[in-house]
Amino acid sequence: MNENEIKKYGFSAFFPLLVFLGLYVGCGLVFTSMGVDGPFKQFPRHVALIVGVGVALIYNRKVPMTKKVDLFCENAGNSGVMMIVLIYLLAGGFQGAAAVMGGKESVINMGLTFIPGFLLVPGVFMMCCFISTAIGTSMGTIAAMAPIAVGVAQTANLNIPLTCAAVIGGAYFGDNLSMISDTTIAAAKGCGSEMKDKFKMNFFIAVPAAIVACILFGALGGAAQIGDVGAFNIIRVAPYIVVLITALMGFNVAVVLFIGIIMTGVIGLVGGTCTFFEWVQAIGSGMEDMFSISIVAVLVSGIIGLIRFNGGVDWIVNKATARIRSRRSAEYVISLLSGVLSAALVNNTIAIIISAPIAKILGGKYNIAPKRLASLIDIFACAFLSIMPHDGGMLIMTGLVDVSPVSIIRYSFYTFTLIIAACVTIQLGLFKTKDEKERLKSESENA
Repeated sequence: MNENEIKKYGFSAFFPLLVFLGLYVGCGLVFTSMGVDGPFKQFPRHVALIVGVGVALIYNRKVPMTKKVDLFCENAGNSGVMMIVLIYLLAGGFQGAAAVMGGKESVINMGLTFIPGFLLVPGVFMMCCFISTAIGTSMGTIAAMAPIAVGVAQTANLNIPLTCAAVIGGAYFGDNLSMISDTTIAAAKGCGSEMKDKFKMNFFIAVPAAIVACILFGALGGAAQIGDVGAFNIIRVAPYIVVLITALMGFNVAVVLFIGIIMTGVIGLVGGTCTFFEWVQAIGSGMEDMFSISIVAVLVSGIIGLIRFNGGVDWIVNKATARIRSRRSAEYVISLLSGVLSAALVNNTIAIIISAPIAKILGGKYNIAPKRLASLIDIFACAFLSIMPHDGGMLIMTGLVDVSPVSIIRYSFYTFTLIIAACVTIQLGLFKTKDEKERLKSESENA
């Protein structure tokens, strides 16, 4: 078919994505107001995406349906998406295997052992930072630490909303940084960055924010003592450390995760903490936990391909660039897009999957390095979501104690300092690569 015969729909090309948002988020909010358990599971996101795919296939009726389906499949199954899916599955398998051999419990107990009573709240925050970086999930960290932190805060008559904010902030610290976090995987692979490069970029933004948050938590937190803490085994923590170090050294992440899985099996079998089949079943269970987000990544990539075919991506890039006058403006637009999508979808990973292709195009136009793009969309997706009253982590905390989300949000020091730190780097044009500096210099000389 002649390319000139393909109709370009502009903004309306995004309607399939809006249908998905309306069904998934809309139903979730309605069921939340009704007090239904698992409100965002009532209309599963992958089902909502399938409806969106059906809508996207209606566009350009002159184009044969087989061609549009082929286009969807080509985008849904491209090598980048398949790599994301592979890493998701291996990350899930590693998390399950590490937990069954006692690694997750040892990580938690090791941190709690060394938290001094007079630094309880900042200690809880740092412990959550460590756990979330090790296990790669904010929800897992909050689920593990929330009952402990809240129990201690209630016993010691500490500021409970402040303690809750420390748990949530620390949990999202690692969600944004961890090599096995689904947000890190989606951001790095979606923007074409190496994960170690994205980690380093995030590190120099997140760590200063965490230090400021620690100081504030320490200034406002009280003193207390944590009760009996279980034993920990440093050997069982080793797989987490090996995965982090080898990934930072530049080893292929899929290979690194595979090595980590093997290590958990050896440690668990030799130490007698799990049998062979318990280990295998834990790997399978962990991989199953990643099935849903893997399918979402595939479907979203396919929809974005159809939206691009129907002119939507070109439209939004043209509209954005018409108002963007500099690299700085482009970075603000990319960051805001990711953050708003994350808040709307109540899922930072899906927000990143959707915004990454658009960020990549804008990044190419304004000479923004892939690692910088990946860093920004991950930071803002995590930051915006962490202060949403309807986020899963916030719901866990408010479900444990009778406090309002607003009272927790006012103490969300890490989130606010992270956003400020990221905006400072944008405003001052920090962290440019050598190639970016040379190109900007060349463009300035030719202007």
